[in-house]
Amino acid sequence: MANIGFIGLGNMGGPMAANLVKAGHVVTVFDLSQQAMQTLADAGAKVASDVIECAVNQDITISMLPAGKHVKGLYLGEKGLINHLSKTSLVIDCSTIDAASAKEVGSQLQKAGIQFVDAPVSGGVAGATNGTLTFIVGGSDESFSRAKTVLCDMGKNIFHAGELGAGQVAKICNNMLLSILMAGTSEALQMGIDNGLDPKVLSEIMLQSSGRNWTLELYNPCPDVLPNVPSSRGYTGGFMVDLMAKDLGLAIEAANQSNSATPMGALAKNLYNLMQNQGMGGEDFSAIFKLFSKQG
Repeated sequence: MANIGFIGLGNMGGPMAANLVKAGHVVTVFDLSQQAMQTLADAGAKVASDVIECAVNQDITISMLPAGKHVKGLYLGEKGLINHLSKTSLVIDCSTIDAASAKEVGSQLQKAGIQFVDAPVSGGVAGATNGTLTFIVGGSDESFSRAKTVLCDMGKNIFHAGELGAGQVAKICNNMLLSILMAGTSEALQMGIDNGLDPKVLSEIMLQSSGRNWTLELYNPCPDVLPNVPSSRGYTGGFMVDLMAKDLGLAIEAANQSNSATPMGALAKNLYNLMQNQGMGGEDFSAIFKLFSKQG
């Protein structure tokens, strides 16, 4: 068991930290939300008064933050944790950020003698709660092996994508494809409804045909086709439109840097930006179904 500092207890980070406690690790947490910290305290975690107290003298420090600027602000500079972390510690950043920021943070920590991996996740809030997340890791073989021993307590699929930043690139490739699949699935289902088909029957047909995909099978965007998915509870409690739009922005940025052709990704980004402009940023990303619905 390890001494772990966990910074960032949002919809994903909170359940992830709770699973580390369940696994028997000594977990110290910090978040700007007192309620989030109290929830973890009730689960058996220690609560820190600031990020330095959370990270100092820990074997491993894990962060789950909104954007690259937050990750760089946490670890780098005069006030950064780089000045407080033990030289024998490992940093695991599970945030989804741009690869350049991950590389910058990782390289500076490594120069200071601190191991680092970028390890963005896939699997949503349900995966975080159930401990079934997929971790996509960038870093050295040695750092990956060390990180894997802890990541296995929060997820069931742990991939080593490559060197620093590779985890971020793989994650945004995955989420770009996910957004395209969700838009296409919504479009096809609504076309069937418009032509008199039952969406449950159509979903079953497509699941046994060449149109089968993850969004159709496990995250159906049409209300009441599947139980216990965001579309069947008013598009709440999932992966927000705002977060998908952010990830698509990262994908387009990466595409521009590599001169990659991503016309479908660009269209998906425009659709999710449209949803934001219509006040849907806080809804689950499967709410894109409503863009195609004649009922709104």
